[in-house]
Amino acid sequence: MRGYEELIFLDATALANLVKKKEVQTSELVAVARERIEKLNPLLNAVVTTMYEEANRALQEQQKGPFAGVPFLLKDLLALSKDVRTTFGTKNLQNYVPDYDSELVVRYKKAGLIIVGKTNTPELGLLPTTEPQLFGPCRNPWNLQYTAGGSSGGSAAAVAAGMVPAAHGNDGGGSIRIPASCCGIFGLKPTRGRNPLGPIYGDMMGGLVAEHVLTRSVRDSAALLDATRGPAIGDPYCAPQPARPFKEEVGAKPGRLRIAYTGEPPKNTAVSPDCLESLLDSVKLCSDLGHELIEAKPDLNGKILARAFTTIWAAGCVAMITDISRLTGQAPSSAQYEPATWGLYELGKKVSGADYLFAVQTIQQLARKFARFFLDYDILLTPTLGEPPVKLGTFDSPPADLLQGWRRSAQFAPFTPICNATGQPAMSVPLSWNKEGLPLGTHFIGRFGDEATLFRLAAQLEEARPWQNRKPPVSI
Repeated sequence: MRGYEELIFLDATALANLVKKKEVQTSELVAVARERIEKLNPLLNAVVTTMYEEANRALQEQQKGPFAGVPFLLKDLLALSKDVRTTFGTKNLQNYVPDYDSELVVRYKKAGLIIVGKTNTPELGLLPTTEPQLFGPCRNPWNLQYTAGGSSGGSAAAVAAGMVPAAHGNDGGGSIRIPASCCGIFGLKPTRGRNPLGPIYGDMMGGLVAEHVLTRSVRDSAALLDATRGPAIGDPYCAPQPARPFKEEVGAKPGRLRIAYTGEPPKNTAVSPDCLESLLDSVKLCSDLGHELIEAKPDLNGKILARAFTTIWAAGCVAMITDISRLTGQAPSSAQYEPATWGLYELGKKVSGADYLFAVQTIQQLARKFARFFLDYDILLTPTLGEPPVKLGTFDSPPADLLQGWRRSAQFAPFTPICNATGQPAMSVPLSWNKEGLPLGTHFIGRFGDEATLFRLAAQLEEARPWQNRKPPVSI
């Protein structure tokens, strides 16, 4: 067996290659992942349900697929695994056990991934931090007093700490990119319709929600997207077919890209000096790599976007809580949900069908306007977040103001939601750390359907400023 220390920070592609060469057994990789989870989870609280028995059963079968034998984690939201509890971060579903796999989970298993557990998420995935009352807070491996981000915070913390090389996440307002930024790893939100949401959902919240993974390497993200992309039977729509596999874009020359950059969010929100300094550092890096950098930003009305986005999210919250009520047979009540969740639910009950449809129409109009910006530019570069990772408890809502945490979220993540509204692919790349040793992601937005350019650029950045050797204190 290869040395423990040698295996824990290899990416999924490298581990899969070792399995193919028979230099390591799949059981050994699962044993290492289990040991890392048992060692680090008491500190991080990243994994909320272990699936060791399921993993052992999977090991009894012949491993096939591009990631045969590689340990993997599922976020405890949307990704249903047969006979394993799925809570969506709420106590109302703490005993819910589905009798089928989500289509995406089917594809992960077909790719050969061995699922070893499910990761922490905020209640219903509504906040950009992972602090559910059901499981308690997930902590950032770079500093245990700080948030790992959300809503895929458990997955990000687990990958950053070396529990697994990659983990599932989903993104309705930045929930892959936010925790990727907070934890110093790579996170790409794919184009709307790139990955399936079935069998239950055709889309979610007017198309805001997308699913993919959080990884330490760019090549893992590309190859995993190859393994899962494409519509399922009956999907309402799908993303444009790529010209070739995404993994072939990694290492391909991106050419001289025309990159717009801005530190100004669509809505007039203050951005911290750390994030602005990181942005300018990334601008210089891209310029040094030969790209053309132009300070410019799309002409979008941030207030209109925020109003439409909140309308859709509030209506979506009502839909989720109503669906949970159908599953449990219990009428919703404020005692069952966290303050911010209930506040959004109360707001959503005031949304009419016409309000919802007008909000969807609004973001579609904004998407067209945003798309025209990309007639002149290949990429839009911004900070991923408006602030470095914040302390746990920052997004709490007191009983007197149930939506305080929701409003605070908009200050923390002012850049990421636009891509959920437009459906465009976007990625957070870990290019900077501040003086306190906290990661600062850089946000790159691509044209609709053009993950290829993002992967080419990301691989170039990864080579120029590698981040995989930067390990958080908790992981060592």
